[in-house]
Amino acid sequence: MNKKTGFSSAVIVAGGSGTRMGRPKQMLPLGGKPVLVRTVSALKQAPSVREIVVVTPAENRAELNKYFSDLIYADPGSTRMESVINGFLKTSPQAETVAVHDGARPLVNPARVEACLQAAGEYGAAVLAVPVKDTVKICADGVVEKTPERSALWAAQTPQCYRRELLAEALEKFGAQKDATDESQLVEKLGVKVRVVESDYKNNKITTPEDLLFAEALLDDKTIYRTGFGFDLHRLEPGRRLYIGGTEIPHTKGFLGHSDGDVVLHAVCDAVLGALCEGEIGVLFPPTDESIKGISSVTIAKKVLEIVRAKNAEITHIDATIITQEPKIKPHYAAVRKSLADVFEMPEGNVSFKSKSHEHVGEIGRGEAAMCHAVATLKIRSNV
Repeated sequence: MNKKTGFSSAVIVAGGSGTRMGRPKQMLPLGGKPVLVRTVSALKQAPSVREIVVVTPAENRAELNKYFSDLIYADPGSTRMESVINGFLKTSPQAETVAVHDGARPLVNPARVEACLQAAGEYGAAVLAVPVKDTVKICADGVVEKTPERSALWAAQTPQCYRRELLAEALEKFGAQKDATDESQLVEKLGVKVRVVESDYKNNKITTPEDLLFAEALLDDKTIYRTGFGFDLHRLEPGRRLYIGGTEIPHTKGFLGHSDGDVVLHAVCDAVLGALCEGEIGVLFPPTDESIKGISSVTIAKKVLEIVRAKNAEITHIDATIITQEPKIKPHYAAVRKSLADVFEMPEGNVSFKSKSHEHVGEIGRGEAAMCHAVATLKIRSNV
């Protein structure tokens, strides 16, 4: 019997393209955070896990780095086994055991991860699994050939955990087998008996849109929705560049302000901060601070987005209306909507943008100024 495991590495395999989901499933939002972020967070809570290797394409890493500063990365292979090998090669030789986990299983219980690692340290290999709830039929050509005894059937999950030297041997001898769907198959070929550690049904793999809805329903977080209102007004001055919603609009005038004066982004940012009860952008970026004179409003918006994430929140809808006599905004609706969606990293279908004239009344009606009203709805999760 081995001593209790003290140093374990975790390899998270997250290299899939998400064909069935329309985009990489591991980066889809789940409770305001990408699926893969929640997966990493769960494994970090297992006491024995001292390092995490994430096997994922380079384009996903910048998002992960917003949440974690200590991840190790490996490139995906053309098969799952190649990805596992690439990740395993990045693990520390000091690791006594290695856990291999699917990036699309974000609701794994850290206590069960730890139990699986300890079982692997003691017996050599262990996998999380749950008893099969449905009756299973073995079929051929659409005809039932056999009904196995359900009590003997278990559905394998991840992580699957192994003593480091055992997994290294299995991958070296059998890692080229493209039909292997999990690592325990390879370890079994070594003649090693794999221990089953009972898991729970929350540790479901997100493969289809229905799986994502199921995971949302199972989150322990309490969800509330809040709506915030934002307003901004700026003068238009000749010779300045005109920015609306983060995109430049051709015009002879631009907004006068300490920043680039983007009234739409300013109003939306204040609406978002209002929903979070976090004040307004003048507090974050005071107009008396000369070091930020001329700052891009996109930079301001990205700071607001950081606050949204820190509050475990997600922007679900934006509705902004600019009131201006000039220039004509309607030809730019599509460009501004796309820009707002890109800046706030949300689906374009959740962004509304429109304009109204001021019927030639007052300073706005004379083309001397413009203002914007904005409403933002946020989904906010907490553990309370």
